Amino acid sequence: MASTTMVAAEDVEVLHWWTSGGEAAALNVLKQDLEGQGIGWTDMPVAGGGGEQAMTVLRARVTGGNAPTAVQGLGFDILDWGNQGSLANLNDVAAKEGWDDVVPDALKAFAKVDGKWVSAPVNVHSTNWVWANKAVLDANGIAVPTTWDEFTAALDTLKSAGVTPIAHGGQAWQDATVFDAVAMSVLGPDGYKAAFIDLDEGTLGSEGMKEAFDRMAVIRANVDDNFSGRDWNLATAMVINGEAGFQMMGDWAKGEFLNADKVPGEDFLCFRFPGTAEQVTFNADQFMMFDQGGAVSAEQAALASAILSPSFQSAFNVVKGSVPARTDVSDADFDDCGKQGMKDLAAAAASGNLFGSMAHGHAAPASVKNAIYDVVTAHFNGEYDSETAVAELVDAVSIAK
Repeated sequence: MASTTMVAAEDVEVLHWWTSGGEAAALNVLKQDLEGQGIGWTDMPVAGGGGEQAMTVLRARVTGGNAPTAVQGLGFDILDWGNQGSLANLNDVAAKEGWDDVVPDALKAFAKVDGKWVSAPVNVHSTNWVWANKAVLDANGIAVPTTWDEFTAALDTLKSAGVTPIAHGGQAWQDATVFDAVAMSVLGPDGYKAAFIDLDEGTLGSEGMKEAFDRMAVIRANVDDNFSGRDWNLATAMVINGEAGFQMMGDWAKGEFLNADKVPGEDFLCFRFPGTAEQVTFNADQFMMFDQGGAVSAEQAALASAILSPSFQSAFNVVKGSVPARTDVSDADFDDCGKQGMKDLAAAAASGNLFGSMAHGHAAPASVKNAIYDVVTAHFNGEYDSETAVAELVDAVSIAK
């Protein structure tokens, strides 16, 4: 009889862009949690790693008066929807479960609007990671590089050995993800904040920024000829398969290694982009709950509660590659890269070195982010030299502000 009473629960319709193997496996953890409560899951996946396509679909749905129950969201996109009054008020669930005590302030800045919780943080991803194939590095006598010079020497070694040094997908958000880490390594935390959070014209137009573009040109010279338009997980597969040495990508890449039964420290290596060991640039996936008639539905409350439960935060993030959005979750079930990620996040939060990622919509609003994307990608594709790119960057941000 139990199954017939379960059918009475409404389904949740969830719009997201988690379509790769590792991501789909992680999302299954949430689906099963809800199914255990008798809540069905209507999946609405929209492929595209940065979520731009998903936001286009969402705008059409909301305009048509047919918002999904919950939508994966990032950074300023959440604040935009919240400020438009489109999101449900989750304060009752948050108060009952003590979210304010366990979610870091840097995440709360994107989960709350006017004192109201409007989304449930799923994780914290950090974006300044490098992933490497250990066998490829070992075969070429390469140690984990800790400086830019060591990194470029490793790239030269791999190129000479006939291995693609860097696996990369030529999409604007991927170019910007690499630029994020490169800029942090050159400008340092104060310069990064001045450029991408404060949008300071002097820093955007500085010699340091030119050096960042110069380094992007070095990276461009070390990707394969077929990089244009490649999805990020296909670039990760190149590292997994030993076709490439390194990939600069957020820690969602780890989910792909794990999905391929690879073991950190044995098959692959994870380390911070050279020159950013003390810093963490982050994005946090959250599920925005859309207002559906002025009250939070039982299904929305159950979904929000499930997302922030410590057991789910551990189980999901172990699979996803990210770290929990709550500070009180044990690292016992996490692998070496996960433990390192949790340790780095705690240290960066404590030392003031935790920064929202420009590339992932956590440093500046979408208009500015997209303006930066355009310049970074044009430079990466050879349309601008570094000096021109700096001038274009200053202009683009000034217009977009």
